[in-house]
Amino acid sequence: MKWGKERRENKELFSFNRRRFLSLSGVLGLALISSKSDISMASSGKEGKMAFQGKDYNRLLGMEGFSDTLLKNHFTLYQGYVTNTNKMMEGLNQLLKEGKTGTPEYAEFKRRLGWEFNGMRLHEYYFENLGGKGGISKSGKLYQKLVESFGSYEAWEKDFKATGSMRGIGWAVLYQDVLSGMFINFWINEHDVGHPAGGMPILIMDVFEHAFMIDYGLKRADYIEAFFKNINWAELEKRLLLHKG
Repeated sequence: MKWGKERRENKELFSFNRRRFLSLSGVLGLALISSKSDISMASSGKEGKMAFQGKDYNRLLGMEGFSDTLLKNHFTLYQGYVTNTNKMMEGLNQLLKEGKTGTPEYAEFKRRLGWEFNGMRLHEYYFENLGGKGGISKSGKLYQKLVESFGSYEAWEKDFKATGSMRGIGWAVLYQDVLSGMFINFWINEHDVGHPAGGMPILIMDVFEHAFMIDYGLKRADYIEAFFKNINWAELEKRLLLHKG
């Protein structure tokens, strides 16, 4: 029967595409166990030129409230996201060159890219807004903007900590809206889901289990307190959209 023949042909095509996809993406599983800082990156036009380089955050080792074991494990996880981002881009570039943008492989790489890229970038924001000493400067622009948006600094801090304490895994992020200049705390459930359009991330707190369970077990509230003691407020000031007044 004609219908049976078409079904067999579609099944064979799916099997081929699936094998092709796996052959392109099979190396990705190795990325999560890589601990090298000079990890491989995707070509960005010139042979040998790398798109993204993993950053070194060893300056955070010895930070109060965070064991070196916890931090080193977290650094390794971050490096995996950088590796995977470049592997995804490499696969997409290859499929584009081959004229295979209408294939299931291309679609899956494209969908996965948002997860890997945001996993990389969010961890960079996170590590870079740590390592500070002392509290927020009450004469700084950030403090003033938080008061404008929340009524008081204390109200903002209470809301941010409550956001990070919600059941589930994800990120607590203080965003500044690029149009209004308003500050809003958001819960981000997945790396690539829930980010507000036109939002500039100001403060990032990782509340996936890997960020705290080695040191704190299920006591997420204690981790959040340790996080606040180590916020690099000067870094946050640099992220402000100062043109919004």
